[in-house]
Amino acid sequence: MTWLAIADRNSQFFSANGISNSGKDAVSPEADLEQVLETGSLLMETRLSPYDRPQLLLGLERAFEHALKFSIRAIPGAGVHLVHSRGKDVFHGVLSHDSLSRTDILRITYSWDMRHRKARLAVERPDNGKAFQVILDNPLPITLSDVRELTKNRALRSISEDVLFFAVSDRIEPIGPMPGMTASTPVATPFGYRAMGDLKRGDLVETLNGNMVPVLQVVRRTVPAKGLFEPVRLRTPYFGLVQDMVVAPEQRLVIGGSRVEYMFGAEHVLVPARHLVNGSAAIRETNHALVTYTQVLLPDHEAIHAAGTFLESFNIGRIRRKRDLLRSSLLSQFEQSTLPEHSTTAFPVLRSFEALVLAEQRAA
Repeated sequence: MTWLAIADRNSQFFSANGISNSGKDAVSPEADLEQVLETGSLLMETRLSPYDRPQLLLGLERAFEHALKFSIRAIPGAGVHLVHSRGKDVFHGVLSHDSLSRTDILRITYSWDMRHRKARLAVERPDNGKAFQVILDNPLPITLSDVRELTKNRALRSISEDVLFFAVSDRIEPIGPMPGMTASTPVATPFGYRAMGDLKRGDLVETLNGNMVPVLQVVRRTVPAKGLFEPVRLRTPYFGLVQDMVVAPEQRLVIGGSRVEYMFGAEHVLVPARHLVNGSAAIRETNHALVTYTQVLLPDHEAIHAAGTFLESFNIGRIRRKRDLLRSSLLSQFEQSTLPEHSTTAFPVLRSFEALVLAEQRAA
């Protein structure tokens, strides 16, 4: 299971055998490009148009023997419309969400399973963790050739300026809570620092209050290093770090101190790493095609001691109560009864403008 294509307005990578982390763009001589992808996902991140009319986000039109048309549109009233036709056959789906703001970034995922004749259209809001999905019947086939043309052929492809990137994999990609640390992140344990990637169920990790808490599960996911997946490097000695650390943009740091208490009325707050990017304390890592994130699930939503600072543990909210969403998530591999409930976040979460004010105050 791998990513086959990653593209934005400036770069396009396609490999029928899967893209390596170096971004290798190649087609194997043995690859059958007319092979149907039995399972797969098309994932994109986009902003919404400020105009109250349908907006074509991504489209492909192939004539002659292919007779294919494929499009994903944002429609007024917070909706997404997908249409896929091949010859006389037409497949479509519509999904409503709750985002009306131009500043919101949406993650749209279309996944299909040809063996079971099922598909899923999902919209996520990474800023607040909300997810919406609809299950569809009888999707039409997508071939490796279709994916290549969508990725590489600018004459046949349409892509909105608001689309940050899109990518295609040969598996059904999960939605919902996502991990945000990398395997090399050093985490404090009773035996000293251990790499996050070496932790397993039952190991103990140190939290903000000094307690040692057991790891319930460890989750991992490999994603394109684009958009809201593009890694952020937190640099020493900022944030109390004893070494640099690479995290996901939405991974939240725990920041405290008298200034935090004065400004926000709380001893500690949570700040997404992307709001801390300023060219010195935090910078974007732009030299990766793919990145693998990992995270530990604890009984409660906690602050984990990592490399001298504190990061939030995997926050799954009350997803165990939402069976449809749970089945579509990374957590579907675990028994529902073994999952905890995180009814509230451990600390208040700062919005983007609040994080900017705090960053300016700390830099002054």
